[in-house]
Amino acid sequence: MPRTALILVDIQNDYFPGGDWELHKMDAASANAARLLAAARVNGDPVVHIRHENPSSEAPFFRPGTPGAEIHASVAPIEDELVLTKHRPNSFYETGLLELLREAGVEAVTLCGAMSQMCIDATARAAADLGFAVTVVEDACAARAMEFGGVTVPAEQMHAAFMAPLAMSYATVTQTAAHLA
Repeated sequence: MPRTALILVDIQNDYFPGGDWELHKMDAASANAARLLAAARVNGDPVVHIRHENPSSEAPFFRPGTPGAEIHASVAPIEDELVLTKHRPNSFYETGLLELLREAGVEAVTLCGAMSQMCIDATARAAADLGFAVTVVEDACAARAMEFGGVTVPAEQMHAAFMAPLAMSYATVTQTAAHLA
């Protein structure tokens, strides 16, 4: 079985109720991410927490030095878990994540977090392109409704619209219960 790392992407306070960029069902997604995290800890799998920080204090969310940019308590890192900060959707971009995973002998990654249509998608595609076997635990991910060209896409449809192509070409897309079974 290949060495697998759990990567928790952007499970940060601003995405939760009361935050500056609330996502649909973020509490449920983080509860499932916490279950994945607990299992990874028991199994001794490498764990990497990714936190997004927007470089501008004028950004709508994840502003530097704000409580909203901090990792949510539901998945708080412990002493030996890596925390990497990124400034772009792709968790591999200028973070050192690739080098850390390769040094640890990781061949597969399990992804959870937010947002499905941005950072989960970008990170999953990059991981696959870099040669990792990728699993996305979709019920441990959250999305946000978006509008384009006068069309509003509800969060559930946005989530499904991104999970479907990931499942087709980039990742095994599963749910928490099946992944932990």
